[in-house]
Amino acid sequence: MAKSKKTKPVILITNDDGITAPGIRSLVEAVKDLGTIVVVAPDKPQSGMGHAITIGAPLRLSSVHLFDGVESWQCSGTPVDCVKLAVDKVLHRKPDLCLSGINHGANHSINVIYSGTMSAAIEASIESIPSIGFSLLNYSMEADFSAAGLYARILVEKIISRKIDKHLCLNVNIPSIDKKLIRGIKVCRQAYAKYVEDFDERKDPSGKKYYWLTGEFKNFDKGKDTDVWALEHNYVSVVPVQFDLTNYELKKQLETKLKF
Repeated sequence: MAKSKKTKPVILITNDDGITAPGIRSLVEAVKDLGTIVVVAPDKPQSGMGHAITIGAPLRLSSVHLFDGVESWQCSGTPVDCVKLAVDKVLHRKPDLCLSGINHGANHSINVIYSGTMSAAIEASIESIPSIGFSLLNYSMEADFSAAGLYARILVEKIISRKIDKHLCLNVNIPSIDKKLIRGIKVCRQAYAKYVEDFDERKDPSGKKYYWLTGEFKNFDKGKDTDVWALEHNYVSVVPVQFDLTNYELKKQLETKLKF
């Protein structure tokens, strides 16, 4: 997808924290001179939506003016809805690259399954649009995105200067530290790490039970080639992901050992 100097790539930007979140503004600012930027993002936070799409309810799409010199639209739906509508109703074509984020909070290890940020990127990959999801390991709306913006730009520059697979999808996480302390970029595998969950049971004023999801994040993976290890050691982690969930090794075993 290398582009000539005369033709800038069309870059779609979305997120799951909502179009007014600081993270998406940082991403737009980091890459806005690298291509023709179009923003289509949710009109409200959509964290944890995974790959949800809106069915049985109307979707609203409206133009907004939130970024200087950048066409932007807010959508009433999910991050995946935003990608679909962007291609069909806003751009009327596939963009050259889709960027999602910068997310407020980690999307390493198992988080990639639940993440609206990464689901938007994966949806783009399904549609043969190379994509990158960016996440900063800081949930605060006052987080410092300078390091995340810097490394987002570095990665986007590398991607748009090369011919790449149309289904490329990268899950990028950035440690929440001063950019001077970041040791570089590590291409990793996804760690086997997850939340050990619990539900805090409470009662409302009428005496009816309700629950708050709580839990503790635990890393069960001792490998030094994982995203969790890289982030703990002050590296930016880059995990190539795919929408094909087939376990090919198990497929071979089943074909050999089971006869249907």
